Amino acid sequence: MTTTADGASRPKSPPPTGAPGARSASAPADGTEEAARRAVRRATDRLLDQQDAEGWWKAPFRTDVSYDAHDLFLRQLLGVLDERVAAASGRWIRSKQGEDGSWPLVFGGAGHLGTTVQAYVALRLAGHRPDEEHMLRCAAWVREQGGVGASQLTARVWLAMFGWWSWDDLPEIPPEIISLPAWAPMNIYSFSAVMRPALVALSVISAHRPVRPAPFGIDELFAPSDASTPSDASTLPGASASAGASTSSGRTPAPAGGWESAFHRVNTALRAYRRVGPRSVRKAAVNACVRWLLERQETDGSWGACTPMTTWVILALRLHGLPPEHPALKAAWGFLEDCAVWPEDDVREVQTVHSPVWDTCLAANALLDAGLATDHPALVRAADWLLTRQAERPGDWAVRRPRLAPGGWAFQFHNRSYPDNDDTAEAVLALCRVTHPDQARVDDAVGRAVRWIFGMQSGNGGWGAFDADNTSALPGKLPFFEYGEFCVDPPTADVTAHAVEMLAAVGKGRDPRTLRAVRWLLDQQEDSGAWYGRWGVNHVYGTGCVVPALVAAGVPGGHFAVRRAVTWLTSVQNADGGWGEDWESYADPGRVGRGPSLPSQTAWALLALLAAGERDSAAVRDGVRWLTERQTDRGTWEEPQFTGTLVPRAVAAWYGSYRHVFPLMALGRYVRHQGHGAVAADPAPGGTRPGPETPSPRR
Repeated sequence: MTTTADGASRPKSPPPTGAPGARSASAPADGTEEAARRAVRRATDRLLDQQDAEGWWKAPFRTDVSYDAHDLFLRQLLGVLDERVAAASGRWIRSKQGEDGSWPLVFGGAGHLGTTVQAYVALRLAGHRPDEEHMLRCAAWVREQGGVGASQLTARVWLAMFGWWSWDDLPEIPPEIISLPAWAPMNIYSFSAVMRPALVALSVISAHRPVRPAPFGIDELFAPSDASTPSDASTLPGASASAGASTSSGRTPAPAGGWESAFHRVNTALRAYRRVGPRSVRKAAVNACVRWLLERQETDGSWGACTPMTTWVILALRLHGLPPEHPALKAAWGFLEDCAVWPEDDVREVQTVHSPVWDTCLAANALLDAGLATDHPALVRAADWLLTRQAERPGDWAVRRPRLAPGGWAFQFHNRSYPDNDDTAEAVLALCRVTHPDQARVDDAVGRAVRWIFGMQSGNGGWGAFDADNTSALPGKLPFFEYGEFCVDPPTADVTAHAVEMLAAVGKGRDPRTLRAVRWLLDQQEDSGAWYGRWGVNHVYGTGCVVPALVAAGVPGGHFAVRRAVTWLTSVQNADGGWGEDWESYADPGRVGRGPSLPSQTAWALLALLAAGERDSAAVRDGVRWLTERQTDRGTWEEPQFTGTLVPRAVAAWYGSYRHVFPLMALGRYVRHQGHGAVAADPAPGGTRPGPETPSPRR
């Protein structure tokens, strides 16, 4: 028997016979386990101290500085840019500039052209002069990369609104797309939920083609090959026609063939239609887009509870003619102000999104893994708060599942339109492990969530993030966004793994739908033995999600797929004992599983190895030692690197909680001799009982 951190006794499972890396089950004699126990206690205390009185946790969430730039662009275009806001935002943006003059997508990463162009313009709006040394370095870097013409589409859309790029050299986004039915091969619901509101807003903006020239030019960012001239456009209130626009000329040649050529021809036809099409049809389409947007505004004033979407929609609504005092716009501006944080009196950062549901779920599960009593007041408060966040009305997901009752959780404080399968799975995992005084209320919420998760399963057996069966190849071929296959929301291994782990925890591990998902996960394993990570960087994350889920669902630790995963993880472990994977692994296969050791990524690897029965292996011991030796005096870990992903290769994310909750999870399971936190494998006294069989949803 083994005594765990919460004082309970339970049998200890030895590693599978013949498992690679297996060692004697006796505790290490080098003090590793005691160091891990001390680290767990310190990390637990720190996490408890950070809980809000209402029961939630929320850590900072950060992306690259392009969204700080968008905030300034919006204010400048609408004539409301405050000098103090501009200067403070400029200081934040400037603080993230690299030595070569560029701005990266991730901490310490290579410069990104679109982000750099937008950051430069934002600094100009903030009062930085083009002859300052850091601005000269930036302009030279941009020209070396091909200039504005080589930058990403989003940057050029904003530049067109300032008169620096031609609207005619941007793809048409016809608002008439709003009228296409859901069964059409291409419609707004063919796009991912995280892009859908932006697409609708951009179609309104594209219909108006606004221009409000800035009081300066940016000729220093144009390379000789840049090709764009100003085009016909609607002038925003208070702006002159096209002062400050680029004087370059020419047009980008049409692609030679294939999908790009086809859509180029479609784009040409749409441009012609804009000039000769019935104005009444265009007006009706724009009105329909605006109605669609207004119907999806959240109670906090946002769209999708994130600043990028809300920024685009505010601009679209103002162009449509809504006055500044309109309730929808006043609420939206209030949301943007709430998302601005001032780390110093003269520095302003825009939080892309708030992540309280995700952070609370992870914090609660980490504390439970650490051995905190299941009826601890902090966990009960967290459960109470989570219960108030469950969606009670259908969102866009209901377009594909019209008969499915709601029951999911979203990522943010207020986002009932776009709950997601990932947050829902983690919320249920937390709720069903907490001993709650109103167990019937918890059971009801869990039951609704399980039915919703089953209903959101895609036809191939996996789960995407926001929609079911959102797998069309067409959106990725369109020039509206430059995200390729990530314009849609197909099933992914990491989200599917969390759903499987949750279903196993509530007694649904043998359900045929769960078993189908397990088979899908096994089929997704790569030749190396790893799984791709869609929402975290990258194969270390994917593998760290999948292995615990497979074991929780009954796949034995000696299964060939599990052993291959163990072999891969041990092969990419760094010499210092930790694990790391560079963001560039999304673009460069040679970097898969490679990078400096980081706390969150080391924890992900450990979670997989512990689930596989490798607790007493040298790899686990070295990884545990790496974490314990790098815990700070404040009981946490430092990790400025971005290990979260919004769009692979395009938008990375820094979760302030990851550096703390995942190491606590891994160390907690290590000291408690647990392979994973699933209730089915380790029932908590008084925890949620497996519910009755869930009927198959009608599709």
